[in-house]
Amino acid sequence: MYTIKLIPKEEIKSIIPLLQKLNPKITLAVLQNRLQEMLVNGYECVGIYDKEMLMGISGMWFLTKYYIGKHVEPDNVYILPEYQGKGIGKLLMDWIFEYAQSKGCVASELNCYIGNKEGQRFWENQGYKLIAYHFQKEL
Repeated sequence: MYTIKLIPKEEIKSIIPLLQKLNPKITLAVLQNRLQEMLVNGYECVGIYDKEMLMGISGMWFLTKYYIGKHVEPDNVYILPEYQGKGIGKLLMDWIFEYAQSKGCVASELNCYIGNKEGQRFWENQGYKLIAYHFQKEL
């Protein structure tokens, strides 16, 4: 069966190959640098394993905002294509929600790209509702 666990900081580089699949336009050096900076800012990552093979990940940010309270933001969720459509994403999200509740979270919110229709369906099936648009501006 599958194992879900937090990825310790000393093993965090194991997520880089999956991040490269998720973000193929971002160079390896940039991914590595950003990951190190994210860790300093409280980033956590959970992995789902098939035996010893890392087949899925989700980053996690824990934030408090006035309109929602303390919440978890799953980030850069990725499951290898050969494992998609088998309920693994739901297992991963269930683990995240339980972990977040243990840390005092009362909600979860996330971003999903406009063109990612499959992702939007997945998040809706997990109980998320579209409440806003996420805007971005490069400086």
